[in-house]
Amino acid sequence: MRSLTTIFTAMVAIAAAANAPASVKVSDTNIEHTETAIIVSMNIDASDIKLGSDREIKYTPVITDGTNQVLLPTFVIAGHNRYIQNQRHNTVTVPDLLARKKDNISYSASAPYQQWMQQSRLILVADECNCGITLGNGNQSEIAQIDFVERVFSPIFILETPPAEFVKTRSAKGTAYIDFLVNRTDISPDYRRNPEEIAKIRASIDIVENDPDSKITSIKIVGYASPEGSYANNERLARGRANSLAEYVRNLYAFDANVMHTDWVAENWEGLHNYLTKSDIDGKDAIISLIDDNTLAPDAREQKLKKNFPKQYAFLLKDVYPRLRRSDYTIDYVIRSFTSVEEIKEVMANAPQKLSLNEIYVVANSLDPASDEYREAFELAVRMYPHDAIANTNMAAIALQRDELAPAETYLNKAGDSPKATYLRGILAAKQARYTDAVSLLESARTQGIDEAANALQQLKDLKLID
Repeated sequence: MRSLTTIFTAMVAIAAAANAPASVKVSDTNIEHTETAIIVSMNIDASDIKLGSDREIKYTPVITDGTNQVLLPTFVIAGHNRYIQNQRHNTVTVPDLLARKKDNISYSASAPYQQWMQQSRLILVADECNCGITLGNGNQSEIAQIDFVERVFSPIFILETPPAEFVKTRSAKGTAYIDFLVNRTDISPDYRRNPEEIAKIRASIDIVENDPDSKITSIKIVGYASPEGSYANNERLARGRANSLAEYVRNLYAFDANVMHTDWVAENWEGLHNYLTKSDIDGKDAIISLIDDNTLAPDAREQKLKKNFPKQYAFLLKDVYPRLRRSDYTIDYVIRSFTSVEEIKEVMANAPQKLSLNEIYVVANSLDPASDEYREAFELAVRMYPHDAIANTNMAAIALQRDELAPAETYLNKAGDSPKATYLRGILAAKQARYTDAVSLLESARTQGIDEAANALQQLKDLKLID
């Protein structure tokens, strides 16, 4: 099997006919072309020719497409006496060839290459009466079909239409570190770093609240307490502080009570675990093993940590635990739909995060597939939705169309296992000359209803890249 990069060379190596006029045998025919010349070579075996000693036959190779023709240099097969006479009188002129009937001739000739030769024939015409050649007189034989048309693997690429989002729900998330007085749950807005932390929450809300295309549907605040002290008190603090922050935010904006939601984590052991895994603190593995031991009650776990690792505990209490006391907030909102191509284009230019995949596709579908803008639309889709299977499938198809195999492979790694993704993986395998994989993937896609896979398999067979 050949690789895709060698198809053109292979297609111009034409198989020769075994027989030619007047019992001359032709073999090892090879026809090539450069930008300026067509080059023909072949072996002529005249050993079986029936020819009297005083006779000769002239053979002229001709390239023709039925309308145009080019005559290549003639070669002459002569009987014994005729051969001697021709040599003595120089009756055969260069570059014509003179040979005896028992000879084998290694023939080679060239002519200026013309476009019509791209699909033509090489024929051999015999002149037994020295009366010139006439095509179609019956004393001729086709030696080869010439086909210089470049054959390439050209699979059909299909793009998947993303489903429309009838309700475009989005979320904005953040973390605030609100400082509370010791053992208290009420908020002091001016206390320590609270002005900056409250400003962070407000900035996140304001972006959505002030956007005419968006509407807040829910704000959820999750309060976390650190593990020191009793679990019961930590749960009280985490719950009370989450509720206090939610009420404070609601009053800032006069939100309906049903917009605000709260939850809490009494002791943030997960946050402590995450810190420790990235740290180089002494006894790190033993400490992690201890805090992950769910057979211990939280209070017992904390007491054992304090007792067995007093130095590390003092460090954690001072420098790490304050970061474990946090408030995570999630702002859920909906964005209105955009319908017209022009409106979507304007949003694409200024606030592409507002668009659904389907809306981006609407614009892409209005563009010339060969244009840079078309590609940029799908690049935007995969940038806005980097883990979306459909966005990655479509971008992989566009990359494969342009023979950008490395990017296509990256996109296909995130394209999921849909039949269309399987089909594109088969196309990628074929373009990478992994034909066994290509057949397996394309057959799988075909059985899953991708009709284009059958076309791709047939192309690979026609190009003799697979059996």
